[in-house]
Amino acid sequence: EGSASVYRDVDRLSHALVAAFTAGISPISLLQAWQDWLLHLSTSPGKQAEVSTKAVEKLVRLNDFLFRCWLGMGTATATITPLPQDRRFQHQAWQSFPFNAAQQAFLLSQQWWHNATSGLPGVTRRHERLVEFYSRQILDIVSPSNFPALNPEVIDRTLRKNGANFVNGANNLVDDLLRLADGKPPAGVENFRPGIEVAATPGEVIFRNELIELIRYAPMTDTVKEEPILIVPAWIMKYYILDLSPENSLVRYLVQSGYTVFCISWRNPGSDQAGVSLDDYRRLGAMAAMDAVEAATGSSRIHGVGYCLGGTLLSIAASAMARDG
Repeated sequence: EGSASVYRDVDRLSHALVAAFTAGISPISLLQAWQDWLLHLSTSPGKQAEVSTKAVEKLVRLNDFLFRCWLGMGTATATITPLPQDRRFQHQAWQSFPFNAAQQAFLLSQQWWHNATSGLPGVTRRHERLVEFYSRQILDIVSPSNFPALNPEVIDRTLRKNGANFVNGANNLVDDLLRLADGKPPAGVENFRPGIEVAATPGEVIFRNELIELIRYAPMTDTVKEEPILIVPAWIMKYYILDLSPENSLVRYLVQSGYTVFCISWRNPGSDQAGVSLDDYRRLGAMAAMDAVEAATGSSRIHGVGYCLGGTLLSIAASAMARDG
């Protein structure tokens, strides 16, 4: 048994070393996903015909666009537009040749890969999502916006700065590498202070115990809805993951929508809490927070919002409540 334990330790060390290079992503899981997709694609002549047809259609659309650019002296109505959340090509210069050609070719390729990696019969939903996600990440790497010679904004700044922007970028890269080697945080982290730059939605702690602090956010409307909302984030991250800035804060959005919002902030554990169990997180975390919310609002009906492990904990708490009546 002792030798078996040594072998398991070797495996754990090996997996940890791989994880350090893959950001914790299992390469085996990715290979399984791509294998699932490729094998089903190879045995699906209908899907093969579909993606082949779409490839030809997109080539025709691109050629038509290039021809219209030639007739219009470099400008033409786009044959495809970026998704609403894609801000890479907002600059007006992306509408001029040759940058518009690179942009349109990229967007058509991106659309084709989405067609190719989705809707393939037989592929598990999880594998389909993995293949679709990572194909999009790979495509994003080769986006024309990432290449200085194809990015009109970079070219414009380079001309205005006489190339100083590249020197500044190189200095920033060296600084990042030195900080990484010294174990220091990236430059600028000190500018993100909770309560000022991040987590700026007004609120106060109304309850605390050995595991949590419960934040109640100040109302922003004249009247509030009767049933409050309790947000339970994961205990491996900070509560303000859902309140980063006014522009992307779920907390602020809910408060502005008339809800009374509470959020758990998990306290940093010490060595004395090494024996804390999952049931302790349920009792002293989710359940204690619900009791405090009911005491503060008088409402026994609470909307629970779980994020990451917080969602798992809420599901466990709900199951325990149903079991215990």
